Amino acid sequence: MRRFFVSPKDTTSRRDCPRGNDYCSVARRDAFPVPKLLDRVRAELRKRHYSPRTEEAYLSWIARFIRFHRMRHPAEMARSEVEAFLSSLAVDLNVAASTQSQALGALLFMYRDVLGTGLSWLDDVVREKKPKRLPVVLTRKEIQAVLGNLYGQNWIAAMLMYGAGLRLLEALRLRVKDIDFGYRQITVRQGKGNKDRVTVLPGAVENRLKLHLEEVRIRHEKDLKEGGGCVTLPGRLDVKLPDANRQWCWQWVFPARRKYRDPETGLLFRHHLYETVLQRAVKDAAAAAGIPKRNKGGRCVRSPADFPG
Repeated sequence: MRRFFVSPKDTTSRRDCPRGNDYCSVARRDAFPVPKLLDRVRAELRKRHYSPRTEEAYLSWIARFIRFHRMRHPAEMARSEVEAFLSSLAVDLNVAASTQSQALGALLFMYRDVLGTGLSWLDDVVREKKPKRLPVVLTRKEIQAVLGNLYGQNWIAAMLMYGAGLRLLEALRLRVKDIDFGYRQITVRQGKGNKDRVTVLPGAVENRLKLHLEEVRIRHEKDLKEGGGCVTLPGRLDVKLPDANRQWCWQWVFPARRKYRDPETGLLFRHHLYETVLQRAVKDAAAAAGIPKRNKGGRCVRSPADFPG
C-alpha cells in the first residue's frame, strides 16, 4: 500500500485520510511548501552577495519574461522562448544593447544557478554586441561653470565626485565614519565590484564639508529627540549591533529631507539623498552655464584628467 506522509512521523495512508484524497494532497503541499521561483532567485542572489540593485533588476526581468510567455514556468521553456523575448525587447520596445544584455544576464542566472539547466543551449544564445561610446569630457572652464551653478549639498557632492573620483552612488552612500579629515581621505565602501577603496579628500571642499556635517548632526539630534534618527545598515549589522542605526558615525553624509516610517518596526528612518536629485541639479547647472554637452551626472563631470595619456 502506498502511503502519504503529512509529516515524517505521520503514517496515515491516502485511503485512510478522513477528509479524502484531495484534502490530503493539499495538506502534503502545505506541510512541505516549495519555495516560489522568484524567492529561490532572490535567495540565490543574496547567497552570492549580489547588490540590491542587481537583485531588483534581475527579479524584474524574470517576472517580465514569465508574463511575456503567458505565465508559463521557465522550466518548461528553453532557447527559442528566451530568444523570442530578447527579440521583442529589441524590435518592439527598441531597448539599448546594454538593457538587452542585462535581461539576458538575468535569464541566464535563473537557468544556470537556480533551475540548474544544462549549459548546452545557454552558450548558444545570441548576445547583443554593445557598441562602444566615447565619454563626454568637459573642459576645465566648463567644469568650473557647472560647479558655479550648484549650491549647498549638491555642490559638495559634485566636488567630491570630481575631486575624489567618486561615482554617483558612491558619493551619496557615504557615511560620516567614511570621512577622515585627519588623513584627508575618503573610504569608499562596497564600490564597483563590491570592493572597498581609499581615495583623497579634496582640500577645496574640506571646510564646507565640515560645516555641512555640523548641520546634519543638528538635524540628527533633533530626529533622535522625536524618536527617529535611524538609517539602514549594510548586511545584518542591525541584528549584530542593535543600536548602531542611531549612532552618529553610521549616518548618511547626504541625508534626504524627508523621513519615512518602517512598516515592520514602526521606527522613523532617513534615506540618503536620491540620485535623481543630484543628477537633475547637475543637468540644470550645465543648462544654466550654456553647455550643450550631454551629462547625466554618473560621474557628475569628467575632465581630461580622467583619461591620462
